[in-house]
Amino acid sequence: MNTRLLAARALRGVVSESRSLTAVLEDILPTIPRALDRAFVQSLSFGVLRWYWQLDWILSRLAAKPIRDDEIRMLALLGLYQLIHSRVKPHAAVAETVAAAERKQWAKPLLNALLRSWQRRQDALRLEMQSSYAAVYSHPDWLLEAIKRDWPEQYTVVLDAANQPPPMALRVNRLKTGRDAYLALLREAGIAAEACARVESAIILAQPAPVEQLPRFDAGWVSVQDGAAQLAPSLLAVEPGMRVLDACAAPGGKTLHLLESCPDIDLLAIDHAPERLRRVEQNLQRAGLDAQARAGDASDPAAWWDGKPFDRILLDAPCSATGVIRRHSDIKMLRQPEDIPQLIQVQRQMLGALWPLLKPGGILVYSTCSILRSENERQTSAFLNEHPEASEVAIRADWGEAVSCGRQILTGADGMDGFYYARLTR
Repeated sequence: MNTRLLAARALRGVVSESRSLTAVLEDILPTIPRALDRAFVQSLSFGVLRWYWQLDWILSRLAAKPIRDDEIRMLALLGLYQLIHSRVKPHAAVAETVAAAERKQWAKPLLNALLRSWQRRQDALRLEMQSSYAAVYSHPDWLLEAIKRDWPEQYTVVLDAANQPPPMALRVNRLKTGRDAYLALLREAGIAAEACARVESAIILAQPAPVEQLPRFDAGWVSVQDGAAQLAPSLLAVEPGMRVLDACAAPGGKTLHLLESCPDIDLLAIDHAPERLRRVEQNLQRAGLDAQARAGDASDPAAWWDGKPFDRILLDAPCSATGVIRRHSDIKMLRQPEDIPQLIQVQRQMLGALWPLLKPGGILVYSTCSILRSENERQTSAFLNEHPEASEVAIRADWGEAVSCGRQILTGADGMDGFYYARLTR
């Protein structure tokens, strides 16, 4: 099977059927025998979605009329992506993309003409493209404007960072080893890496590597997790004997990290989706750690709470995921402007529902992987205004930047994903 055709079908699943790229690739990749071919299909799929708005703008200038066949349109975008943003040699990008239309002979002359046209006209089209921010920064207009509105001085840097392939970050399990010792193991294995300056448990690899190549990964010595997501345990400041709730816990990275930072806690991890909760259980098993894992909706504690209050609560709330677009480029395609008010309402409900479960003097950490102020500082500020018994515990740190309530990391800052944290107490 032609790898470019498989990538085109993966893209069609996202663009035309509104499926997540992860779900689509879970169907397609197991059918590809060679690991290199699987990696190529994955790279093409992520790359085209990363640059979709730019590629689509270019295609609209090259094609005399819209291409009605979704598969052929995706092949055209794939060809342009290879010519503009990949290391594939131009002659191979054109020839192999045209060849991928093997079952639709009528499309081969069209694809060849479009890609050759770009090669002839690219200088003029690059100049014309400067008039379209959506094309230059490859974001949908509504999202570009939202980011520009919230971060008028930083938005171009944020948008550029969102279009870069992300680094692979690891979290060292300090119950098993120290960060310096694990860096030495990586060097022995021939894997280049460095410590993340802002996060004590984080390592950033120079190049992504399969987890099976990481020393003692199966023994739970490290997990794959972005540095920004590794900040939660330090903000919760858990101590032995505390009762801790990890709400919206799947896939379990923060659950494991809490236990790695202080194993002698009574930890309950909940998630509304039983199939996602199984990921939490699998990760706990790999790391040899214990916690209660229970299916439950954070906005409806009556269905799962035993009535005993918690010393610490971590609410990693559902959000727009605008801070992790560089890892999930399909977010730009799947997220719609009408989703934001709905997510804000869900976040508000969860905060309100979990707050009564916190002991007096306890700490609730609210986090998102969003960079939109409406989901972050405005959300927590509104909560504080509505709950006079609640107050903010200021976060003093050398990462991110202080906002009206909490602290915000913008995409790419110190190599990290976009994340928001606020610490509340009663």
